[in-house]
Amino acid sequence: MQRRAQRDDQSDRTDRSEPGVLTDGGDRRVRRASRAGGVNRALAAAAALPVLLFAAACSSDSGSDDSAGSGGTAQADAGGSSASDPSASAAPTVQAAAFKALPKACATLSAKTLTELVPKAKAKQGTSTDPQDRASCSWSSLDNNGVKGSQFRWLNVSLLRFESDATRGAGDRLAQEYYAKQVGDAQAVAGAKGTTKQAVPGTGDQATVVRYDLKKKEGAFKQQTVVARVENVVVTVDYNGAGLAGDKTPSADTLVKAAEKAAKEAVASVRAANGGAASGGSDGKPSASASPSTSSKASSAPSASPSASPSKSAAKAAAAGASPSASRKS
Repeated sequence: MQRRAQRDDQSDRTDRSEPGVLTDGGDRRVRRASRAGGVNRALAAAAALPVLLFAAACSSDSGSDDSAGSGGTAQADAGGSSASDPSASAAPTVQAAAFKALPKACATLSAKTLTELVPKAKAKQGTSTDPQDRASCSWSSLDNNGVKGSQFRWLNVSLLRFESDATRGAGDRLAQEYYAKQVGDAQAVAGAKGTTKQAVPGTGDQATVVRYDLKKKEGAFKQQTVVARVENVVVTVDYNGAGLAGDKTPSADTLVKAAEKAAKEAVASVRAANGGAASGGSDGKPSASASPSTSSKASSAPSASPSASPSKSAAKAAAAGASPSASRKS
């Protein structure tokens, strides 16, 4: 009885133990509950893993799409900016004309040359509305030898400058076209006999002399026309002579040499008016100081043909004989 009472007393003490202290039975229940909770947590984690993997994959795909989309947009923007580049549709440019001015036509030849070609002649300035692009001067000489007759000489210097134009082209190309036209006009004068032409070396960039005879009632006239081009300027020199009232007909070769000399001086004067050396005009090259301008004036470009062709005026002068009124007007 005493031992049973001790066991019951011990059991009562165990049942009345402090809170938080488990008995053997309680400990087993806690361990079972703990194991059950761990299993549940493992199952929950396993179920959540596919969801997390799917969400990560979606996020990765979305980033790739955004990146590709932004890259495509950047490429489209780059392509659009390239297509709209204003330089791709820039207006065509044309090389500026080398020479911007003309010399005074009546001052293109030296006094010595004028004395040789047209002794005792007075200059007659041609009319021009724009002397920067067009100019001319003529001289008429009649050397009277009394009963032996007289010698008639007529000289004309014509200058025409071409400005570069974005529509029509570069000034030197326009000058080349006009140069060819002038040579053709000189060869097509009505009534001309024995027409010949030949190149004149050392005169501008290119030069040609055309010579022919004109038979008139006043006498036999010998006509020489030298057409020269230097850069964007065309120089035309007309020179004719005749023996009147029984005087002998002048030598055509002598007149040709004189006309060529006048053309060389006129070309040198064009260079000098644009900063070049007047004495260095026989090399066919423009002066280094005659630098082209960066702007072009479409409105100042002269027409493709002057108001009167020098070769036609020369024919009129020859027909008029000693009359000074036959001089050419620009």
